[in-house]
Amino acid sequence: MNRNRRYRTAVALWAGCLLTTALAAAPVLFPTANRALLEPGGGERFFVGTAGKTWESGQFGCVRSGGGQLHEGLDIRCLQRDRRGEPIDPVMATADGTVAYINAHPSLSNYGNYIVLRHVLDGIEVHSLYAHLSAIRPGLKVGEVVRAGDRIATMGRTSNTHQPITKDRAHCHFEFDLLLNDRFARWHEARKSGEQNDHGNFNGHNLAGFDAAPVLRESVRTGGAFDFATFLSTRPEMFRVVLRSRSLSIARRCPRLVQRNPIAEKEGVAGFEVALSFNGVPLRIIPRAASEIKSPAKVSVLSVNEAEWQSHHCAKLLFKRGQSWVLLAHGLDVVDLLTY
Repeated sequence: MNRNRRYRTAVALWAGCLLTTALAAAPVLFPTANRALLEPGGGERFFVGTAGKTWESGQFGCVRSGGGQLHEGLDIRCLQRDRRGEPIDPVMATADGTVAYINAHPSLSNYGNYIVLRHVLDGIEVHSLYAHLSAIRPGLKVGEVVRAGDRIATMGRTSNTHQPITKDRAHCHFEFDLLLNDRFARWHEARKSGEQNDHGNFNGHNLAGFDAAPVLRESVRTGGAFDFATFLSTRPEMFRVVLRSRSLSIARRCPRLVQRNPIAEKEGVAGFEVALSFNGVPLRIIPRAASEIKSPAKVSVLSVNEAEWQSHHCAKLLFKRGQSWVLLAHGLDVVDLLTY
């Protein structure tokens, strides 16, 4: 029975989260006062593009370098400025949660000053990220409970990029992410020992982002009845892998991503089938018994949505070699992180 313990625990958590969700749906709010995203033709008033580019380059997805570069957040335009032309918009918590991480050393990240909040929404552990901040709310500390709409910072333009963010492009970079592994710092030390990690588990490589724009729109449209698990289940899948691992950190932390499998429940879990988006967000997780896993490899690509791959090259997770699909270095890192 011990071999099934983790699987049964994930299923029990999943069922419990369904009940919790049914009793109380938590609203998801805009992180700043700018709500032009809700207006017809409001994109230009909501998004800030990269230097010399149109506002579309401030959206989520393969929107930079001619579609070859991924942008995992929304760059939200400021509405208020002081006499010097600097942004002064309040930045607010998008949902109830706790402060997971604060970086107050802008030279250590392209994000500049940034805050990460942890939320448990509809049986999914979601992290929200707020970057390029000019100031963090005095006294805000890791572990502090915040409520949706609480002010946590002030918009700014901090970063450590070669090209600074100019006043006219001041914005809040905002993300919704899944944390791939809560042991990332140890993984990084073991796998990337020659590379510096200044941010522990909240290194950008451990945060797989999904498009926050439809989340914000749908939360308003449904009056706060938005469901993250349902939303993720409708995101386009780019590929599936089978991972020979008896446990996945993300299955424990996001139990509603886990689909029940009577065969694995009866025979024991020998691995997991995971459906991923074009940039490595786990969308569905299916426990698999040894009898269901055909390949002896630790990681095997099961299927690829080639149309999705053709339109989303920017994440560079895998490519086609002849008739076979091969994971690239970034793709190998993602699946290795999931199983570490």
